[in-house]
Amino acid sequence: MDALGHVNNSVYFRYMEQARVEWMYSLAEALAPENGALAVVVNASCNFKVPLVYPADVEVRMYLGDPGRTSIGSYYDLSVAGQRCADGAARMVWTDRETGKPVPLPKAVVAPLRAAAD
Repeated sequence: MDALGHVNNSVYFRYMEQARVEWMYSLAEALAPENGALAVVVNASCNFKVPLVYPADVEVRMYLGDPGRTSIGSYYDLSVAGQRCADGAARMVWTDRETGKPVPLPKAVVAPLRAAAD
């Protein structure tokens, strides 16, 4: 909570992060062969629409954009009781764990997106 009795702005980013982490966990088995790569967030943004007030059940929906060669955009809608409270975005780049250099997106990330676009 901040001084005005709202959920602190930094917590919105945690909500988006949690959705991203859960998505990554859902791919854990498919990504295992490519365990030398790691997704890192290179930028993140949030547009605050309506203050969140504790207690509340926040629904976070995550969407993915068109995949690039080494990165992909993720987009978020945060709502409470059907009212949109915020939206945000984060760009993820896959990197080699040892070198930190960008590597191509894993097939487990790209294949479902390309299939949905067809």
